[in-house]
Amino acid sequence: MLTDKDKALLAQKGISEEKVEKQLEQFKAGFPFANIKRAATIGDGISAVDEAQAITLSEVYETSLVQDGKKVVKFIPASGAATRMFKQMFEFRNAEPEKQKEMEKVLPYAKFLNSTDKFAFSDALDALEPARTADKIRLMLDPEGLGYGQKPKGVILFHHYKGVNLTAAEEHIMEGVQYACVNNEINLHFTVSPQHLDLFKEALKPTKEFVEKHMDIKTNISFSFQKPSTDTLAATMDNEPFRDANGNLVFRPGGHGALIENLADIDADYVFIKNIDNVAQQHLLPITSKYKKVIAGYAVARKKAIDAILTKLDNGDTSALKEAEEFINRELKLDVSNIDAKTAYSILDRPLRVCGMVKNEGEPGGGPFWTMGDDGKVSLQVVESAQIDPKDADLMKQSTHFNPVDLFCCITDRKGKKYNLQDFVDVNAGFISYKSLNGKDLKAMELPGLWNGAMAKWLTFFVEVPIETFNPVKTVMDLLRPQHQPA
Repeated sequence: MLTDKDKALLAQKGISEEKVEKQLEQFKAGFPFANIKRAATIGDGISAVDEAQAITLSEVYETSLVQDGKKVVKFIPASGAATRMFKQMFEFRNAEPEKQKEMEKVLPYAKFLNSTDKFAFSDALDALEPARTADKIRLMLDPEGLGYGQKPKGVILFHHYKGVNLTAAEEHIMEGVQYACVNNEINLHFTVSPQHLDLFKEALKPTKEFVEKHMDIKTNISFSFQKPSTDTLAATMDNEPFRDANGNLVFRPGGHGALIENLADIDADYVFIKNIDNVAQQHLLPITSKYKKVIAGYAVARKKAIDAILTKLDNGDTSALKEAEEFINRELKLDVSNIDAKTAYSILDRPLRVCGMVKNEGEPGGGPFWTMGDDGKVSLQVVESAQIDPKDADLMKQSTHFNPVDLFCCITDRKGKKYNLQDFVDVNAGFISYKSLNGKDLKAMELPGLWNGAMAKWLTFFVEVPIETFNPVKTVMDLLRPQHQPA
């Protein structure tokens, strides 16, 4: 089935023949839907935190940073161009002139063209001296102008302040300073596309220099790329390897689930994860920072309790089995009794994450559910709509919250050794989508999502956070929302 040319390509990508065969079998078998038992809600899987608890949890996190010598990294998935952000604007750009005149009179184009002065990139756009309203959109998108149609979201100017305009990536520095700074040092890691690396370095430079000079905070910024070895083979509708016009195998990026390998390479004990487009104007930073510390403190408190139990067991103290049993029943909601040390280790000795959950007010995002795994155990999981059997649609409607990609992760064990994160992936939590290439239909495989199947076997906790902490920019028009405009 595989030619010498195919094998050379696999070797170049770092993909084994066995892996390709498994992927082809997966195309044939498909992926099972998530076995949902019920939606997680407040009091049943999602913890609500009152003001007193919020203060206590923040103190737990801040004290841990000072006393425990743990390394913290803010991890920001930021690869990919902002094509979808400007989808409607491309439709305008590609329309005939007469059609454009009609489109200028209706939303969202009328609002965009009447509000260009409210975008942080307006000065840069005006400097190009667009002659007509249609030229504004063309010059915003095209390479001879701002080139935003080809650039990643992270380097697009999001916010305007007095005398300065900041990109989304720069806002992540300013935000991270509020809660991820340890001993006047902050670590940020961006996953980017190779062709965008220089753009990010250039975009981040001014704010990095500002923070270091005026705030006296050392700012360490690192980057990584999605690994070619995580690309997945495309298949024909008959589940055979899909080939291009030249007979070459076609591979596609494996989705954000591939980033579990990038996360595994991070040198850190604690990791915040947040999407590149989820930032707000800096006058809203206090509430964001507050609840970042809340979910971090919630995680650290449970991590310390687990580490204490397992350390006692390491030392042969079997009295810790009762503590383990109580923790598992109380915190993980697993009904266990009379457990032995092996069982305690198998349940508790895992990476841990706390996911912020906001009330569902119509925004897209993975939902929190109690699901049953192949081992018959029920656990909390973030489940995407593509993983849900249509017959469970009513359960989906019962979900009161969603995950805005707001995570705090503990990725080292009680001895400071990093977990092998690949050991905790549910390989059956991916899904198959349908695409086309040059007019030919194909099947594409998405790896288990980074905060879905890739973390399925982690210890998981859900904590409610305010909707004010979720400020995504899915389309350029979102930048006109109050949270992205000056106070």
